[in-house]
Amino acid sequence: MFAFAQSYPLLISISLIALDLLLWQVIPVTRRPLRIGLRLGVFLLFTWVLISAGVSPLQAAPWVEDVPRNLLATVLGIGWWLFAARTITVVVGVILGSRSGHTGRLLQDVLGAVIFLIAIVAAAAYVLQLPVKGLLATSGVMAIVIGLALQSTLSDVFSGIVLNTTRPYQIGDSISIDGTEGKVIDIDWRATRLLTGNGSMAVIPNSVAAKAKLLNFSQPNDVHGVSISVVVPAKVRPRRVLDALEKTLQGTRSLLTTPAPKATIKSSTLESVEYEASGFVSAMGQKVEVRNHMFDLAHRHLEAAGVVWNSDTLTPQTWSRQRALLEDVRIFRSLSSEEKDSLSQRMTAVEYLPEQVILGVGDSSDYLLVIGTGVVSAGICDGDRLLEAGRMGPGEVLGLEGLLETEDSTAQFRTLTSCILYRIDKAEVRSCLEQRGEVKTALIKLQRVRQQTRQSLLEQKPAVIKKGGFLSWLHK
Repeated sequence: MFAFAQSYPLLISISLIALDLLLWQVIPVTRRPLRIGLRLGVFLLFTWVLISAGVSPLQAAPWVEDVPRNLLATVLGIGWWLFAARTITVVVGVILGSRSGHTGRLLQDVLGAVIFLIAIVAAAAYVLQLPVKGLLATSGVMAIVIGLALQSTLSDVFSGIVLNTTRPYQIGDSISIDGTEGKVIDIDWRATRLLTGNGSMAVIPNSVAAKAKLLNFSQPNDVHGVSISVVVPAKVRPRRVLDALEKTLQGTRSLLTTPAPKATIKSSTLESVEYEASGFVSAMGQKVEVRNHMFDLAHRHLEAAGVVWNSDTLTPQTWSRQRALLEDVRIFRSLSSEEKDSLSQRMTAVEYLPEQVILGVGDSSDYLLVIGTGVVSAGICDGDRLLEAGRMGPGEVLGLEGLLETEDSTAQFRTLTSCILYRIDKAEVRSCLEQRGEVKTALIKLQRVRQQTRQSLLEQKPAVIKKGGFLSWLHK
């Protein structure tokens, strides 16, 4: 075997390189330790073949008079340096890949290029015996020329390295770069690719992303801001608007209590004032639904506070609060305008203080109650516990028991803020049920929705809290 390696080193070397490429393609990527082990084994065998043939990659070929043999030794020496660079690059790639995943790809490519550059310079210095200083000086001049020509591209490359190292965002994060919002789908040498909300792809150069104002909506993972803005005429007293927006925030159960939601004045002019109500949710997917709900609640609470949006409002100014409120009550939407006028005249207002129980579990009321202003919390019993099932605002009703079934209330209704509720005698409602089938249908749907909400809430299992020690904290 030793004599064969001395006689046919080029043939054996080419065979080993071909074997290495074949094994690298055949062995699955999932069996990474086997691939790395075989590559190291083939490289060591390749090194042994060179040494057996009397070739050293650290010096020039000694057979100056034998031109073919000298050329063969030179080729094998250069091949050894390139093979070594490739092996080291693969090992470095495995280390970076296991530590930083996809974000380490760019750094891995740059390190690979540096390793190959070092291997080429070393081969030129040791195997070819070229003057490395002159070569480096010449390459330095060429590098300056190329750098000036590719200044923009190089800026993107090095900005990409900074972004992948500092990791202000990752694949899958929802971010905004200079006002362009989208989900990060790729980060490569030159640019960051975003999938925008309308389904198009935005390509942001890394140099722009590194300098621009960047918002990462996915970090931290459990706190995501959501806000709404409303513009109200300047003649409306700010306290009325802020009170309505604070009730909006209190009525949005999905908002986190910490950080606390808040209502503020954002800007003002002589004609109008812009207000903002903001809070936080625990999941990114909740933002759209919660934001839409906040807008609906804000409209209802502002209307309940008597805030007139503009002179072209659809609600006639001659309507009383009771009459205007019936327009928002779903079960009475099928009534004619005359029927609503008649029903509103028989509605009586009752005021409740904060944290006051309106209806307890098992209580029965002779009246249907319509929330005029404020926020009401609905809770259901789960054994000895009282679980909050939802929060209610202007235009929503309670005290439905006895209209379709004789059973008493299975929920507790409690005020979170000061409230005004309007009573409607259930005899009036039963009359509407007999005369209008649409009212009965709407009432059945409302009761069914509340029963399903109650059932799903009781069936929910509490999340299992995983215990972890110091090592798990370090891992996070």
